[in-house]
Amino acid sequence: MRNWIAIGAVSAALAVVCGAFGAHGLKGQVTPEDLATWQTGVLYHLVHAPALVLYGLFARSAGRQLPGWCLLLGTAIFSGTLYGIVLGGPRWLGALTPIGGVLLVAGWLAFAWETRRTGERS
Repeated sequence: MRNWIAIGAVSAALAVVCGAFGAHGLKGQVTPEDLATWQTGVLYHLVHAPALVLYGLFARSAGRQLPGWCLLLGTAIFSGTLYGIVLGGPRWLGALTPIGGVLLVAGWLAFAWETRRTGERS
C-alpha cells in the first residue's frame, strides 16, 4: 500500500513552494493572465494535497488505491500542465489539463464510493 499521507504532505509542501514562486518569482516576469493561470494551478494543488492526506487516513482501513492514484495523477496533470504553460511550455499542454480535471473528479467519486462500501461493512 502506498503511503498516501506522506505523498499528500509532500504534495502540500510542493504546492506552497509553487505558490511562493508564483507570488515572488513570477510577479512582473509573466503576464497577469499567466499569473492567474499559475494561481489556478496552485489552488487545485493546495486543495488536493490535503485530500491525499485525508484519503491516506481512510485507506488504512479500506485497502484500496484507485482514489489516491486518481487524485495524485489528476493533480500532477491539471496543475502540472498549467505550471508548464506559464513557464514557457507549449500551449498544447492546455489540451491535457482537462484530463487532470477528469481524474480529480474520478478520484473524489471513487473516494465517495469507497466510503459507502466501508460503511456497509461496519
